[in-house]
Amino acid sequence: MTLIKSISGVRGTIGGAKGENLSPLDAAEFAAAYGHWLKKKYPGERISVVIGRDARPSGPMIQGIVQNTLVGTGIDVIDLGLSTTPTVEMAVVFEKAQGGIILTASHNPKQWNALKLLNAKGEFISGADGAELLAMIENEDYDFVEVDDLGSVEAKDGTMERHIEAILDLPFIDVDAIRKADLSVAVDAVNSTGGIAIPMLLEALGVQKTELLYCEPNGQFPHNPEPLKEHLGEIMKVVKEKSCDLGVVVDPDVDRLALIDNNGEMFGEEYTLVAAADFLLNHKQGPLVSNLSSSRALRDLAKSRGQEYFASAVGEVNVVTKMKAVNAVLGGEGNGGVILPDLHYGRDSLVGIAMILSHLATCGKNLSTLRSEYPAYFMGKNKIQLEAGMDVDGLLAKIADKYQSEELSRIDGVKIDFAEEWVHLRKSNTEPIIRIYTEAKSLEQANALGERFIKELKDLI
Repeated sequence: MTLIKSISGVRGTIGGAKGENLSPLDAAEFAAAYGHWLKKKYPGERISVVIGRDARPSGPMIQGIVQNTLVGTGIDVIDLGLSTTPTVEMAVVFEKAQGGIILTASHNPKQWNALKLLNAKGEFISGADGAELLAMIENEDYDFVEVDDLGSVEAKDGTMERHIEAILDLPFIDVDAIRKADLSVAVDAVNSTGGIAIPMLLEALGVQKTELLYCEPNGQFPHNPEPLKEHLGEIMKVVKEKSCDLGVVVDPDVDRLALIDNNGEMFGEEYTLVAAADFLLNHKQGPLVSNLSSSRALRDLAKSRGQEYFASAVGEVNVVTKMKAVNAVLGGEGNGGVILPDLHYGRDSLVGIAMILSHLATCGKNLSTLRSEYPAYFMGKNKIQLEAGMDVDGLLAKIADKYQSEELSRIDGVKIDFAEEWVHLRKSNTEPIIRIYTEAKSLEQANALGERFIKELKDLI
């Protein structure tokens, strides 16, 4: 069982001892510190925090602890109940709140849960803010108010609808074209809150033909909830047998989007962002951003359309920071996370679905044809175990020195861009390992590149 504290919040498995698992005491401690941090940030103000959760079974317990701890610090809670990560992010702005907490362990199995912390912009708190909050927890630097100063809890309905309305208001989302295209869409929402949000979105977009799998938000995930090919055999079969135009798959908190093409084949999580960018660049011009471990296909697309491409360090907060710095029109991560600044600075599978459906409805092509027109790349993912006391930074510096004549990035570990392939070596924040990401024109080449660098690292060790 596991508890992981980081600058973005805390996550862990339910049950067990404090400090070893995500116990009620750990949840209360983080909520108390977050409340105290907000009060220091906004002295003298009446503070409100938006809270929403995915459907996993521990959600009601964790939410009750978190929101009542915040009440005890004198903070008012706006309770969205079952929601999605992007909906909570947008609700912080809708409600003019000072912060937000998303209760979700994303793609982790149902025994996990987490507190993910937002600032007043509805974005994940910064590294500096997270470090300050962790120090407050370490020092037990928080307190509670007297009875007359307790906060309140207000249940809020209609926020998902408001989120969807904002998507439909985007000038390039073509509801009329989607309705006329008469698309058939299969959905796998892994029995979480996507089962509420996605059918609602599809109806608003005029999609009348749907095949719904696992859209009951009971938190009993029918398969591993990470939207990878090895977990999605059932929806791939349904798309093919029912002759659907596409399938859409989301993780439990609905910020990652995977697509199944019209042949029942995986479109590729890395290509969700590419297809969304391809569509958006038909309507507005500007830079594109993804992280260093995302596919080169987005860079190639930007170049082919006369636009700039920039890479950020891994992590949504780093992607958003780079997007703001270069005024990007779209960004995201290769795990199916689409970030559209015209809506908000957060990964949002709902707007991703609306963009993909608009693209299909207006371009006259099916999803498999679109995929064939994008550069073909294949990724490999490996890791190497580290021993206690090992100088990881020194190891990566030696690799960088060896390949200094190549196109090199040191903003997050070491990334080496060769002519036809790349490798990215980075130290894990949660495990004693070096992660090794590779990409090439074939899976065999990507895997061979990974094995080559595993050997080089072992030789240095």
